[in-house]
Amino acid sequence: MDVSVRTSFLFKVIVVLLAMTSLSVAVAQGIVRPPELRPEIDFWKRIFVEVPTGEALVHDNRYLDVVYEVVRIPRNASWQKQRRVSEDIRKKYRQILLDIADGNRNTLSEEQRRVLALWPADVSNEELRQASRRVRFQGGLADRFVEGLQRSGSWRDYIQQQLSAEQVPSELVALPHVESSFNPAAGSSVGATGIWQFTRSTGRRFMQIDHVVDERRDPFISSDAAAQLLSYNNSILNSWPLAITAYNHGLAGMRRAVTQLGTGDIQSIVHNYSGRRFGFASRNFYVAFVAASEVDSNYTQYFGDVVLNSPANDITVKLPAYLEFDTLSRVFGIPMPELRRYNPALMPSVIEGNKYVPKGFRLRLPYQSQLDADAVIAAIPVRDLYRSQTPDLYHKVAAGDSLSVIAVRHETTVRELVALNNLGSSHFIRAGQVLRLPYSGEQGAIVERAYVVKPGDTLSEIARRAGTTRSYLVRVNSLNDGNMIYAGQKLLMPQVIDDGGEDAVVAVAGSIEPKAELKVEFEQEVALADSAIESLALPDMAAVETDAAGVSISTIDPNNYEVADDGTIEVQASETMGHYAEWLGIPTQSLRDLNNYSFHQPVVIGRRVRLKFTDVSVNEFTDRRAQHHKALQEAFFVRYRIIGAQEHKLRRDESIWLLNRTNYQIPDWLLRQYNPDLEFNKLRPGTVILFPVIEPMNADA
Repeated sequence: MDVSVRTSFLFKVIVVLLAMTSLSVAVAQGIVRPPELRPEIDFWKRIFVEVPTGEALVHDNRYLDVVYEVVRIPRNASWQKQRRVSEDIRKKYRQILLDIADGNRNTLSEEQRRVLALWPADVSNEELRQASRRVRFQGGLADRFVEGLQRSGSWRDYIQQQLSAEQVPSELVALPHVESSFNPAAGSSVGATGIWQFTRSTGRRFMQIDHVVDERRDPFISSDAAAQLLSYNNSILNSWPLAITAYNHGLAGMRRAVTQLGTGDIQSIVHNYSGRRFGFASRNFYVAFVAASEVDSNYTQYFGDVVLNSPANDITVKLPAYLEFDTLSRVFGIPMPELRRYNPALMPSVIEGNKYVPKGFRLRLPYQSQLDADAVIAAIPVRDLYRSQTPDLYHKVAAGDSLSVIAVRHETTVRELVALNNLGSSHFIRAGQVLRLPYSGEQGAIVERAYVVKPGDTLSEIARRAGTTRSYLVRVNSLNDGNMIYAGQKLLMPQVIDDGGEDAVVAVAGSIEPKAELKVEFEQEVALADSAIESLALPDMAAVETDAAGVSISTIDPNNYEVADDGTIEVQASETMGHYAEWLGIPTQSLRDLNNYSFHQPVVIGRRVRLKFTDVSVNEFTDRRAQHHKALQEAFFVRYRIIGAQEHKLRRDESIWLLNRTNYQIPDWLLRQYNPDLEFNKLRPGTVILFPVIEPMNADA
């Protein structure tokens, strides 16, 4: 071996060993609080304890102990007014810092001397010039923290149980303070929802998320998912500080940070990592969590006697069939608004009567000592029990939806959706767009504005054929409580209103609206969500941080999809040389020639392949590659969810491929995500493999 090559190889081995050593230290220490991070931790404690939402700190975004001023935000000021106030103050301090850097420090004004005194005595002029570009606003959260504390009492005990079951440090009970202030209705600009702020792509791995049920909104179910996700992050990174940071920044990003710096030390990563997407929120996520944990565990020291909500004292009952929401309200004697509060995962389509509560759904009810929920369910008349969900005739595209996901959800194909909706060759869809869906049932009832009841018809059967619910027809047609219908009677039916434009909306004859009390409650809930914490930096009146261009893969995916500086990529599962050629817009043979591959030679997972960029840019290629994996993964998680993980020690007579095919049946890409550092084609006996445990999404049905 050449001396230079051997030296390079030894250096890489040393770097890896050092990284592994630092990771082991982090594991042993658990939730570490390095003294080097104390200024950042104390900054966030100040935000959580001392500064209310009507005030903001003007500070340096890298050295958080440099706080220039506490600013009062004008009461009831619009977002535009807040922007103007923040920009004026940022300009003020930007100019002060530049004047200090460019002038004589012996002739400074009183204000300039005050600002300079915030920095170390030996601060250089160049550092001050750089600081002029780092002036930032951070809004206070003290009053929201107290509100979050009060709300947390409802679920704190349950969260602790789930964290313990997944062997997650108990301090993580405080993480929702950072994410949402324990507000189940909290939402973000990137589509994250609930107290744990799951995005759709990440949440779908553990929960049902669609237009019927969104389990992210349920604090109990989402807490189960959060504990699993945190445990999984730690199983990949072997470090709780990194696992917590990955909750915000993603596993792939944290693995890149460790590789780039050669260490898993959280202090080094916070202060030195310069990843493209490692912005202010990601850099401060761990220190903000530590601050929230310290305040949460000693809240009386900071806020006095705060009365926490009583722990939820509920019962659940598993539904044996599809049922209408108002039927459940009636048989249990619980007003619909109250029943909805106990079951926040049920979407408006269910509450308003256009969809059934799914079979297998675990309905949460207020505890009543005399209530035998199972007996109540068993006594529901057969006519009110449905074998299947009402069919979807249209699908309104949500942010993050892809055609493949929509096709799987509605049991059709991408080709059929493209043909039915006259989509272009690019198959481009956008959030808010309404797509027609194939429907194989009887069509007569759904294309007529009115339906004439025939002898022998029942309201339930008409509703089923029309793709709606009985309660919907009762409400639209103002039927009496007995829901009696007769031959020759005309019933208003669902109707699609299309103005001929691309923005056609789904409507119904009779202008369907939720019941008044439900509509008011829903609007109040939306208003509460709008006022909730949208991100770590809210209310950040400085420039909004955005991710680098490209499609965002779920934060749970630890694989590296980026192109290295030398023009190579690491082969991931479910990729072929043909894929690379298609994404590059070049002949496959030219790639084979570039990599000395024979015609039938497959690419090997974990190996590197050299690419040739002639017709597309690196960013375009990365975007197409990410789209491929996003569609593949999301389509799978429409059908399945992860419920745990199982270790398997490979025996001498076993092959991982045969073992997976016969025992576990996990897609290769998912198995790779749970074992990103294993070379699947070079596994030795004794190697421990982590297999995710999955179940069908409708396993409870």
